[in-house]
Amino acid sequence: MSFGKSIIPPFPWDRAIEIHNKALTVDTHCDTPMLLLDKGIDPGKRNVPPISRVDLVRMKEGGLDAIFFAAFTGQKERTPENIEEAYRRAHRMIDTTRDMCEKYSNMAEIATTPQDAYRLEAIGKRAVYLGMENGFPIGTDIERIKEFYDRGIRYITLCHSLNNDICDSSTDRKGPEHNGVSRFGEEVIKEMNRLGIMIDISHISDSSFFDVIRLSKAPVIASHSSVRSVAPHPRNLSDEMIKALAAKGGVIQICLLDDYVKTPDVTTEHYKKTNELRKIYNEHYDSWSREEKNEFRIKWDKIHEIYPKELPSVADLVDHIDYVKNLAGIDYVGIGSDFDGGGGLADCADVSQFPNITREMLNRGYTEDEIIKVWGGNFFRVFNEVENLSDI
Repeated sequence: MSFGKSIIPPFPWDRAIEIHNKALTVDTHCDTPMLLLDKGIDPGKRNVPPISRVDLVRMKEGGLDAIFFAAFTGQKERTPENIEEAYRRAHRMIDTTRDMCEKYSNMAEIATTPQDAYRLEAIGKRAVYLGMENGFPIGTDIERIKEFYDRGIRYITLCHSLNNDICDSSTDRKGPEHNGVSRFGEEVIKEMNRLGIMIDISHISDSSFFDVIRLSKAPVIASHSSVRSVAPHPRNLSDEMIKALAAKGGVIQICLLDDYVKTPDVTTEHYKKTNELRKIYNEHYDSWSREEKNEFRIKWDKIHEIYPKELPSVADLVDHIDYVKNLAGIDYVGIGSDFDGGGGLADCADVSQFPNITREMLNRGYTEDEIIKVWGGNFFRVFNEVENLSDI
């Protein structure tokens, strides 16, 4: 395998666009609902990075047919009050996403089934699906899973950066709590299987991952994860995990977040300054008020402005797709950007630039059929199977 190298001369741009537009394209993870709720961005007009990386105008420009808007909730101490706050916030993000689609009903609709994406593509509208990033708002109330399903949630990322009542996280600095999936988490998996909600294993620990593979009767997804052998990071999947995911019939959606795509250069001022802030974040985040969190975000943005980071490229991203293709097969890989949650590359800064990924795959010799699988065919195969295995 020859990472980062393309066939010369570059594939003709017009032909790349033609093939890109043939695919039913889906981005399985963006955090835009946070911006809708907290920043009040207008998704019906063309915005620019870093204000936002996703809106309906740029989705059309980039030939992106469908997207999952994730209702992300951070995590505090697992008290009833904090769980209730996260629960209400998740609902507000669902509300703002639905309001967006109602306001711009000529441009987009809320989608809940795989067939909706094909229907909406045919009439020139964007399909907006709902996911939930972090099962924290569920607490230990199993009934909330059906409640969120009824509101349109079609995948749940079981945890985020900290352990919760469902499972252990890949990045909780306190280490494992349940040594995988908890007893309550086992019930969550059964209920998600019953309803036809996709189980998202991004962010969960390795032990939690293998518990999910053992417990779920349906294939599972990694909505925004990359390959650990290419970029060593605990958030990425090991070879063993990727092979197990594929054997289960699932799919890994490669993430565009820089540190998950390419190992950072630790000698740069950017790395040193952001690492200092990251340590403060890790030590104090749980106890901060919303105002203190906002102050931290301002400092974080300022550091990025003063010490801009050299971002990985689309070629670096396609290295991950290459790796999965060679390890497990072309049927088990897709794309989940994590735009508006940290995702972004030097030559793919927002959804309007997604055709750059298609062109890079063509430059490496990917066939049209393979590209169609990566951009949505593989994911919608899994989505269909999860629905077919449900009991409702």
